[in-house]
Amino acid sequence: MSKYDVIVVGSGPAGYVAAIRAAQLGLKTACIEKETNKLGKTGFGGTCLNVGCIPSKALLDSSHKYVETKKDLAVHGIATGDVSIDVAQMIARKDKIVGQLTGGIEGLFKANGVTAMKGTGKVLAGKQVEVTKDDGSVEVLTADNVIIAAGSLPIDIPSAPVDQDVIVDSTGALEFLTVPKRLGVIGAGVIGLELGSVWRRLGSEVVMLEALDTFLPMVDQQIAKEAHKIFSKKQGIDIRLGARVTGTKVKKGQVTVTYTDKDGEKQEVFDKLIVAVGRRPQSQNLLAADSGVTMDERGFVFVNDYCETEVPGIYAVGDIVRGPMLAHKGSEEGIMVAERIVGKKVAMNYDCIPSVIYTHPEIAAVGQTEEQLKANGVEYKVGVFPFAASGRAMAANDTDGMVKMIAHAETDRVLGCHIIGPSAADLVQQIVIAMEFGSSAEDIGLTVFGHPTLSEAVHEAALAIDGYAIHMVNKKKR
Repeated sequence: MSKYDVIVVGSGPAGYVAAIRAAQLGLKTACIEKETNKLGKTGFGGTCLNVGCIPSKALLDSSHKYVETKKDLAVHGIATGDVSIDVAQMIARKDKIVGQLTGGIEGLFKANGVTAMKGTGKVLAGKQVEVTKDDGSVEVLTADNVIIAAGSLPIDIPSAPVDQDVIVDSTGALEFLTVPKRLGVIGAGVIGLELGSVWRRLGSEVVMLEALDTFLPMVDQQIAKEAHKIFSKKQGIDIRLGARVTGTKVKKGQVTVTYTDKDGEKQEVFDKLIVAVGRRPQSQNLLAADSGVTMDERGFVFVNDYCETEVPGIYAVGDIVRGPMLAHKGSEEGIMVAERIVGKKVAMNYDCIPSVIYTHPEIAAVGQTEEQLKANGVEYKVGVFPFAASGRAMAANDTDGMVKMIAHAETDRVLGCHIIGPSAADLVQQIVIAMEFGSSAEDIGLTVFGHPTLSEAVHEAALAIDGYAIHMVNKKKR
């Protein structure tokens, strides 16, 4: 029986990062991965690198370049003539990027001395891990510490069973080799919006069916309303709220979707249908009954603020535990756990985790929304600055959206920042850093920002909180 200091179950962003950091700290470490990717190799990197964050961003960037070339270069005086898209080449490029990154993890494992294992891991009693290999053979490993990082899976719904042909999940939506004429998307959340945006840009007529009556309820609603306006009116995505899918029927390569809304039952016919209603923890058959590790009714492993389970020496990180299912959240949890194993007194700041929707314009946020602050009875003040007033955004012909900053009414401490606009994902990171150090809006307002940059919109939003924005007319404070 092989013995390790640390065994990591799962090699997604939480698992592989935990394994690398543990090995860097001098711990004998093994990382187990059960998946084989479409390239026939071990799926190091988990969902994110293989069928999630990275491939979807590759397609988002390709499709954005296509639509920009086709529609938006003329304003710069650039004539292109007829523009076409080779979808197969676009998919091949995406696959090449995935191959490079997953191969890169394998190289990092070797460089850091992590033992990579192909097989399905199951946590047993006594901090033992059973590894079932592809040939059916079983090996039992033992460790001083076990880190569970099994990740998540797309949620299935009975009314739209996935066949990965006509009805697909988020994985299948990355593999279309032709542009669907009519594309349906069940769910108008992060995944649905990103995937719907890809195929809308390439020419699909996209209809999103969202069961909730509120668009992007987790997003600050001023930002969400602006996003709805941009995606529906400017980009032509048909977003139908309060539309609950009740059934689907596939016939002759098309799918008829039945749904209900406030007006009753309706039907739509699509060439492809993407089911994007969220993700669930991949916890089935993960734990032996006597492992001592417990889960809730939804399959999330119980942990405390330090990702410790009820069994000393067994931890869980990433999508398998509470909190947002975000790759960067999982990675930082993995680092925290590895460092706590060697005695470092580190902790995660869960109040400063950024979130991003990689549409164009991007939507990014950190901290609390205005709605959350109202519900909690917190007195606050708001500053908003539109990209339409940004010289850099105007020069780039990319002026949709705004920066919204929220600070405490008395202390001026920054409580949240919400952005829809160009490079929102990178801009919000400035405020993540500021909030991590407890900055006030005045601190940001007193900071020198380069000109002309998109970052100036963040600066101006901070100034606008107290009515001191320079490059727009300030609203009078009551």
